[in-house]
Amino acid sequence: MTQPSLGTVKTQAKALRQALQAQGTAISHAQALELIARQYGARDWNTLHARLGQRNAPAELALGTKVTGHYLGQTYSGVIVALSGPSGNRHVEIALDQPIDTVRFDSFSNWRHRIRGTIGEDGRSSRKTSDGSPHLTVIIAPS
Repeated sequence: MTQPSLGTVKTQAKALRQALQAQGTAISHAQALELIARQYGARDWNTLHARLGQRNAPAELALGTKVTGHYLGQTYSGVIVALSGPSGNRHVEIALDQPIDTVRFDSFSNWRHRIRGTIGEDGRSSRKTSDGSPHLTVIIAPS
């Protein structure tokens, strides 16, 4: 069986919980996660989470690493010039190859040459824009 992403299994658990609730069987989110874990052959949620977390972990970031991604809805490419904190709460600063305009209004601009943010192990910031997208995503650029 192909292993899904953590986001996929969490979505499946939410859908299972809602479907059971609609049929009159209430279960907690934790119980739904445990049931989904068993479907993927794991003994419990923690085991599945660890297995999928390892698979989804990005390569280690370092100073000078060439990266791409999105910042406030704009595509960027650049180089990491500052990095601190543990992998689950990484503070990163990126010098951009080309400035990006972070404002979506025709009458106003805010050009950025550098961007900063805090990212999790998945390379995404926990802060989101009004449409639900992460403020910052960081992906190691292919060599």
